[in-house]
Amino acid sequence: MGFIDELKQFAAKGNAVDMAVGILVGGAFTKVVNSIVSDMLMPPLGVLIGGTDFSQLKIVLKSVMKDGVETGPAINYGKFINVCVEFAIVVVCAFVVVKMMNKIIALRISDVRAAVEGIQSAADLKKATAKIDELKKMVD
Repeated sequence: MGFIDELKQFAAKGNAVDMAVGILVGGAFTKVVNSIVSDMLMPPLGVLIGGTDFSQLKIVLKSVMKDGVETGPAINYGKFINVCVEFAIVVVCAFVVVKMMNKIIALRISDVRAAVEGIQSAADLKKATAKIDELKKMVD
């Protein structure tokens, strides 16, 4: 099997498509989190600690005057603080999503267990098998 055929087969799998969708949604979510942190959280926090704009916090390594404005290489630790807050928000959101998914899966597992324990006939077996198949799809 050639490289192109393998690539087509990989791209056609559900996992590759799911991964692509996840990356796109993750990119959009990152923009939302960046805006929440930069535009909504950090400005009030800066006001609370004395009117500081975190994105402008820096340590100038070498001061250069250009057109009356001080510029030069600097360590932008304020931007780093923003990125750390953004990271914390993403971690908390990911934790909440995973926790919710685990609860949903646990509920489904208990539903399957109840269905398996209640098997009395072929119809009950068919229902339990359908629930197991549904759970497999959810986990895969």
